[in-house]
Amino acid sequence: MRRYGKHTDEDDIRTRPGRKGSRPRTNIRPKHEDAAEGMVLTVDRGRLTCLVEDRVVYAMKARELGRKAAVVGDQVAIVGDLTGKKDTLARIVRIEPRTSVLRRTADDDDPYERVVVANADQLAIVTALADPEPRPRLIDRCLVAAYDGGLDPLLVLTKSDLAPPDELLELYGALGVPYVVTSRTELESGEAVDRVRKQLDGKITAFVGHSGVGKTTLVNALVAKERRRSTGVVNAVTGRGRHTTTSALALPLPDDEGWLVDTPGVRSFGLHHVDPSRVIHAFPDLEPGTEGCPRACSHDEPDCALDEWVADGHADPARLYSLRRLLATRERREGD
Repeated sequence: MRRYGKHTDEDDIRTRPGRKGSRPRTNIRPKHEDAAEGMVLTVDRGRLTCLVEDRVVYAMKARELGRKAAVVGDQVAIVGDLTGKKDTLARIVRIEPRTSVLRRTADDDDPYERVVVANADQLAIVTALADPEPRPRLIDRCLVAAYDGGLDPLLVLTKSDLAPPDELLELYGALGVPYVVTSRTELESGEAVDRVRKQLDGKITAFVGHSGVGKTTLVNALVAKERRRSTGVVNAVTGRGRHTTTSALALPLPDDEGWLVDTPGVRSFGLHHVDPSRVIHAFPDLEPGTEGCPRACSHDEPDCALDEWVADGHADPARLYSLRRLLATRERREGD
């Protein structure tokens, strides 16, 4: 039975409002021009801890952001209760454009990339010289992720009282990566802390390293006492450390000299998301030599123009070797 006539108008149609009324849908989002600026310090099961001026504020992500997630280091716009008092909850309504992004995947076959830190200036790659043994392939992968994400790398070598750093430093000498060497006794005396802190002044630095290398111990030496995190020990059987840091956390350095982002220990660093063509940008002395390369050149094939470029004396052969070693990391496992 026809409820309406043959020539109905929209006004003739009766609509049944839902429980929340009949407000029409719209793609227009509120601008929230009065939103406060904040920085994400940590994320825990959907709840974000943010710094707004000098206050710690707890917030949730607004539904209008869709699937876009905020991560540690993000600059965000926040509305709602910004007092930071107990049981209050604000709302993140906008994530500002990022200047850099550190990403990783679980392994090279995993297409799902995870954003670890946003807006960091540099990546401190922490590795022990012994107990556990250094893993150069993992260091290579972290370097690739840093170059790809727009971060400057910093190599931090710990436990130099157990083994000398010469061999590892020689391996990365051609890359020109700045480094700091520390020992347990120097950490206790504060001498190593001063050297590391000079590299962090005025910057946001993400710390990454596999478990047991002393990353959290170093972090605790750098930050104020009330902000220190729990530490673990290396398993004597497996030679691996125990994960003591379970989530990324941004910590202020004393005297407002910068920020340190402590990240959970990693046992793998997948690079499925990395476009190899972007890695060459970290080698400005080699990049001009790629102009004669064939299209989609991997820079590690017979027709690559970089071989002739280096042979003509435009760059150090060790630099080309380092580039190709980094580009090959996706084909090799960290333990190889």
